[in-house]
Amino acid sequence: MVITWYGQSCFRVQSGSTTVVFDPFKKSIGLNPPIGEANMVLVSHDDDDHNNAKSLKGDPFVIDSAGEYEKQGIRVWGIRSFHDNKEGEENGLNTIYTVRMEDMVLCHLGDLGQKKLTDEQLDAIDGVDILMIPVGGDTTIGAEGSIEIINQIEPRIVMPMHYKVKGLKMKLDPVDDFLKEIGQKDVKPQEKLTIKAKDLPKEDDKMEIVVLKL
Repeated sequence: MVITWYGQSCFRVQSGSTTVVFDPFKKSIGLNPPIGEANMVLVSHDDDDHNNAKSLKGDPFVIDSAGEYEKQGIRVWGIRSFHDNKEGEENGLNTIYTVRMEDMVLCHLGDLGQKKLTDEQLDAIDGVDILMIPVGGDTTIGAEGSIEIINQIEPRIVMPMHYKVKGLKMKLDPVDDFLKEIGQKDVKPQEKLTIKAKDLPKEDDKMEIVVLKL
């Protein structure tokens, strides 16, 4: 499995000939949208920085709501959540996605704004290997809030997203705030994450933080 990041909350996950893209964005946010083909596109909510499935070719299967799905051997669970900490009163709903590929479970939190996950959400998210989590604040959880969510989910690998990068027109906090909060200031960004299930940190190992370059 190869995971690359395009900025904001957009990741491309490549498994053999199958490509899954999370939260593709529009050019209006100041970054270059993902291009190329995809088999599946997962959209956490209907904002310009998350909903540009049309930028991808190949007639992908688009999922934009809670539920259970399966396509080409990939199982996806969409879990209803909130884009704020007031049960959606300010910013509406958000969909958390868990995806099973290559005997690994990926979880993408979208624009999660809840300070804490409910027991029902945690039951649905259970067993996460790789967690993609917003850390830049504003309408999502920030550095401090992300630690609470990470402690609830207990993933093996954490990949921060939705933070300040060069060119982005949104006002978000930098990833360094998160790295300081979690106590791993010396993490070196890498171009992509190439990983197999056997390479995941063991249960007794320290959780790994992976920062991807834009």
